[in-house]
Amino acid sequence: MSSQHHIPKCTVKHIPLKRIFDIIFSFAALILGLPLFLLAALCIRFSSKGPIFYSHERIGRGGRSFRCYKFRTMYENADDRLKELLASDKLLKKEWDESRKLKNDPRILPIGRFLRKTSLDELPQFWNVVKGDLSIVGPRPLVACEVVGYLGEKASKILSIRPGLTCIWQVSGRNDLSYHTRIQLDEEYVDNLSFLLDLKLILRTIPSMVSSKGAY
Repeated sequence: MSSQHHIPKCTVKHIPLKRIFDIIFSFAALILGLPLFLLAALCIRFSSKGPIFYSHERIGRGGRSFRCYKFRTMYENADDRLKELLASDKLLKKEWDESRKLKNDPRILPIGRFLRKTSLDELPQFWNVVKGDLSIVGPRPLVACEVVGYLGEKASKILSIRPGLTCIWQVSGRNDLSYHTRIQLDEEYVDNLSFLLDLKLILRTIPSMVSSKGAY
């Protein structure tokens, strides 16, 4: 983790039932989703040079950093391309500063756009769940600069539980929502944490993936 980002110390909540459910659900998803894994891997392999998987450092429960896995959806040297884009285009830089996303990102592979819109690029994160980095449902995992720049005093609450593959934000518009709204929804989830809420959000995630609303 970069020394310029100071992640505050956070309390940690232990929820055994949630963890047991996460492990069972993830193993089932990894086994049943194997054909999709193989198909996505082949599409990426034949569409561009580079690795099939991509990992990025995120901040998890208690402020601990971990590598979050995804299928690679961008061309090689995407980070270098981003620096060049932001340095040469003020409008793109403004869009990036506001949402950490680019709606029409030229770095994304054609197959990558499909994987992102359907959230299939996040299938490898079931392995993160098995490892204990993530939960099936929880606040979305942030990078260090987002924790420092956006969470503020709410970091202790939001980072008290594992981040998740899906959450209220995921089924409420995703990237169409502002960071402020996203943090409010994450806080709402922690305040109302329950097994029943997790089941409801999992069921709402499926139509959200199909509609692709707010996904880019």
